[in-house]
Amino acid sequence: MIVRLGPVLAAVTVLSASAPAVAAPARQPVPEVMAALGDSISTGFNACGLFVSCTSRSWSAGDHADVRSHYLRLSKLSAPLQENNHNFAEPGATSADLLDQVRKAVDAKADYVTILIGAQDACVRTEAAMTPVQTYRQRFDAALAELRSGVPQARVLVAGIPDVRRLWQAGRKNPIARMFWSIGRICQSMLANAKSTKEADAERRTRVRERVMAYNRAAAEACAAYGPNCRTDGGAIFEFPFTLDHISKWDFFHPNALGQRVLAEKTYKAGFSWLDPR
Repeated sequence: MIVRLGPVLAAVTVLSASAPAVAAPARQPVPEVMAALGDSISTGFNACGLFVSCTSRSWSAGDHADVRSHYLRLSKLSAPLQENNHNFAEPGATSADLLDQVRKAVDAKADYVTILIGAQDACVRTEAAMTPVQTYRQRFDAALAELRSGVPQARVLVAGIPDVRRLWQAGRKNPIARMFWSIGRICQSMLANAKSTKEADAERRTRVRERVMAYNRAAAEACAAYGPNCRTDGGAIFEFPFTLDHISKWDFFHPNALGQRVLAEKTYKAGFSWLDPR
């Protein structure tokens, strides 16, 4: 299971008639500059057209009303944010690219940063080519250290990598999905031989899923080490039971606009409690 490091519920919880209530976390000042970091998921790739980044549909920094991104929600509370919204995510990015993206966020003086990175560390041509967990953690630690040094007051939300085996489960009986996966050589570590029920293929899929889970644990641990200004989604994205209704029909891999909306909703709900200045 993913390490759950999300915030305590904002509402007061009474454990029993005589037990003390759990205090709500302090509400955070609304950010004035935000930056989305990560890979093609955060660029909204294939969410509105064929093989293009639809940044307006990004769960984090998008401005399309249907997605209800973090940016759209927060911009209603923060006028400065309306002019200071950055998306530094890049299609195909892996954990190796996170540090450079962080440096851009530092240059922009971002005080709210979202990170969703790691799907491309696992979704490679072969299982052997996946990024080692230790390497992933080292890269994440280095990126967060750079962020803390450059913008020490920045709030950071780390979103979990989706469960890529669930994608296989959702699409394995769909011949069009299988065709896209095969011809496009998409995430072959997980999606190769999609029709196969052989033990070797089942075990490979399990190992790839376990690697994604390990990345999520590593990211959560790095976030915890960063301190109270970093929060995770508490496993909400990995555990969400998405279907092909949430997946782009352009590639049967990336989230469509509905999938991006779910990402926005789940991560925003699990993230920070912001102070409405009005």
